[in-house]
Amino acid sequence: MINSSINFSEARKAMVEDQLRLRDITDERVLAAMEKVPRHRFLPIELWDRAYDDTPLPIGDGQTVSQPYMVAFMTQALMLKENDKVLEVGTGSGYQAAVLAEIIEHVYTIEVRPNISRKARKILDELGYSEKITMLIGDGSRGLKEEAPYDGIIVTAAYTIIPTPLLDQLAEGGRLVMPVGGMEHQILYRIMRKGTELQCERLLSCIFVPLVVGADEL
Repeated sequence: MINSSINFSEARKAMVEDQLRLRDITDERVLAAMEKVPRHRFLPIELWDRAYDDTPLPIGDGQTVSQPYMVAFMTQALMLKENDKVLEVGTGSGYQAAVLAEIIEHVYTIEVRPNISRKARKILDELGYSEKITMLIGDGSRGLKEEAPYDGIIVTAAYTIIPTPLLDQLAEGGRLVMPVGGMEHQILYRIMRKGTELQCERLLSCIFVPLVVGADEL
């Protein structure tokens, strides 16, 4: 049963103040995006009353929408500029793509599960993101070579290594943020391209669903 008395706008403000601003989220653009994007719309309706809790939530097919703090942290870690070209691997609910679209002009996002992608497309279109987000279905571990290079790549699922095609598609100065590890232990990394070198930085421990590698779609 949905609590019809919930003020979602006020819930988002409280989420930003209590879960993000009081921790280490300092980028005002990220905070503004998190306050604007209606996270509840990306969830099954029976979970709307939990939409702004500090936790990941299920969206079906064994997938989740990430904890608000993690969405904000990964977005901030990309160090975005308005004209950056960004690729998201793992569309999932579409929530992360919407947050990115509030900060940059255009987002490319890939999802391997067609039914998940279709649900996300419907919600994103209803929220007015049709022109700002290009969605594709396929194996995101291969990246999207035809639109490369990217100033930012964000991977919202974990794998034991960072796929080489994603590293190859980073622009000079580009940043890749991705969880690396198995189901028991994962570390969120930021990789930055400096000429022919890749600088690697450990950010924090995390838990994400596994990245599907080697499949065109499920």
